[in-house]
Amino acid sequence: MTDLRATVTWVDVREGLPEIGVPVAVAITGRYPARDGDGENVPREEFWLVRTMYFTDWYRSEDGVTHHDCFVDSDEVVRFPYDPDSDDSVTHWAQLPTLPGTETHFLAGQDVGPALRAVWDTPAGA
Repeated sequence: MTDLRATVTWVDVREGLPEIGVPVAVAITGRYPARDGDGENVPREEFWLVRTMYFTDWYRSEDGVTHHDCFVDSDEVVRFPYDPDSDDSVTHWAQLPTLPGTETHFLAGQDVGPALRAVWDTPAGA
């Protein structure tokens, strides 16, 4: 097995944003829950977590609202660069690591089998 360690370099959203459309890891902070199941305000707890999202200069949500300069996740939840008054916003982003044993983020078709075999056949730490 190959060495699967990866180095992550986080970028503060106040210093720069990722390229449009590229999937990235994001650090999201906020307060949860915003309301309980009955819609009542409840004591809120802060959180900071990592998710994958992509950045876009515009996104139209299902309700027809157009959002600008935002991050979108696989559930089509829209989050914006850091805002201390938001229930959740993105503080940092990082490029996703490459596939194990490769220098790419995506393989398809005939390239997958040989790449997987090469990684599985490589001793750990090699």
